[in-house]
Amino acid sequence: MGTRLTRHLETRQPRGRQPRGRLPRGRQSRGAYLTHASLAGADLTGANLVCADLADANLAGVDLVRADLAGADLVRADLVRADLVRADLAGAYLTHASLAGADLTGANLVCADLAGADLTGANLAGANLTGAYLTHASLAGANLAGAYLSGVRGLAYQIPQEGELIVYKRTTGGTVKLRIPPEAKRTASIVGRKCRAEFAEVLEGEGDSTPDARGPSIHYAPGITVRPDSYDPDPRVQCSHGIHFYLTREECK
Repeated sequence: MGTRLTRHLETRQPRGRQPRGRLPRGRQSRGAYLTHASLAGADLTGANLVCADLADANLAGVDLVRADLAGADLVRADLVRADLVRADLAGAYLTHASLAGADLTGANLVCADLAGADLTGANLAGANLTGAYLTHASLAGANLAGAYLSGVRGLAYQIPQEGELIVYKRTTGGTVKLRIPPEAKRTASIVGRKCRAEFAEVLEGEGDSTPDARGPSIHYAPGITVRPDSYDPDPRVQCSHGIHFYLTREECK
């Protein structure tokens, strides 16, 4: 895939920054100076880019499988559809980076700064995001199955966990209005606007849900309490077991 980068062009400390946390012993503290570099399509499998300055670099579609990018400066870098499977990005600066469609399966993103990053449709299955910064990051359609999210900061997504909620659901008969009782468990999703609950009461409208692999069709009619086959509280997935709903009627259209 593309040309292989065989040597550093220049080395220096990236913008005088120090990566969050301690790097493992034996790693070099200086990194490649590749600001604004165009490396689209390059093969950087297993490359040692610790603390590299790759701010504003074009890394679209680059093969970075198992690459060591710990503490690297990737601010505003273009990593669209990059292959970062099992890459080490611990403490990396990815503020406003474009990672749409990137494969980050099993990647180490511990304490990485992803504020404002575009992770739309990215595969983060099994990735370690412990302590990562995700303020204003876009995770729409991302795959977070099995991802570690302990101590993640700036991730505002959850709906109120106490009291009743008046919500809406799209059915075969149109939009129905639901009441989520105070005792019903409920969760939003990190990767989309669709929410789900343990059970709900139908207030207005009538119709059926579409049957799928997560359970049979459910009939909705006023006065009925609807219950799914089971309830999945995991916010990392958008479509799973539960009564699905949106917070506004407009989102059902």
